Amino acid sequence: MDYLASFELTPTIQAIHATPHRLVYAFAGAGALALHWLHAVAGSSRTLLEARDCYAPRALAEIAAGSGAGAVSGETARAMAVWARQRAARLAEGDWPLLGVSCTAAIATDRARRGAERTFVAVCGAGGGKLYALEMIKGQRDRASQEEIVSRLVVLAIARGCEVSAAEPGLGEGERLEITDW
Repeated sequence: MDYLASFELTPTIQAIHATPHRLVYAFAGAGALALHWLHAVAGSSRTLLEARDCYAPRALAEIAAGSGAGAVSGETARAMAVWARQRAARLAEGDWPLLGVSCTAAIATDRARRGAERTFVAVCGAGGGKLYALEMIKGQRDRASQEEIVSRLVVLAIARGCEVSAAEPGLGEGERLEITDW
């Protein structure tokens, strides 16, 4: 599945790598395939400065310190994206347009979860940011399918942050995607 998706996304990812943008990507809960796909297309070393998987609660707290919100929330995604952009500014060598990209998600798991299966992706650039909020229907997709749609959403958000056109991920019946500026 991930190889097919990366093949379909290759033109978009090539276009991302062709822009002057540099980014740091922080994610928690899902979104790892997006990193794989970005690296699977030549040129990722021009785009990615660093990626951080914040799976442990303390790792996430270091990045989203002070958000005061739950791990999977728009507020946390925004805090992570701001941190990632600040990190990009410390790592970038040269005068590049910088992005902080984040993803925090609650997807299918092997334990009981009371809350919704959802994700928040945020992109922070020089002129502000965008927040992508995706609500999935519990039990409609398996974990691998949820990881794929979340990662497609991350690639979409990065593409738009780099001013590259990209198709929205295919949503299932009842799934909702809201995009807001911040």
